[in-house]
Amino acid sequence: MSDRLDPTAIRARVLDELARVVPELEPDTLPGNRPIRDELDVDSMDLLNFVIGLSKAFGLDIPEADYKRIATVDALVEYIDRRLR
Repeated sequence: MSDRLDPTAIRARVLDELARVVPELEPDTLPGNRPIRDELDVDSMDLLNFVIGLSKAFGLDIPEADYKRIATVDALVEYIDRRLR
């Protein structure tokens, strides 16, 4: 049996990391298909801190070139899921 995280567990961890940067986040109200920056009005530093937190949480290097590919929660979950395989 694999220790690989399923998409639901990945999503929960992504939202946990996002809540560290945006404490007022209400995860249930965040649309998965909308850009995080637009929905939460986060600045560049917040976004960078979020990506650093994700890198540590998942043990992945997330290059700046990939930031546009991970603009939404849904895209992030898919990106991390593929990278963990």
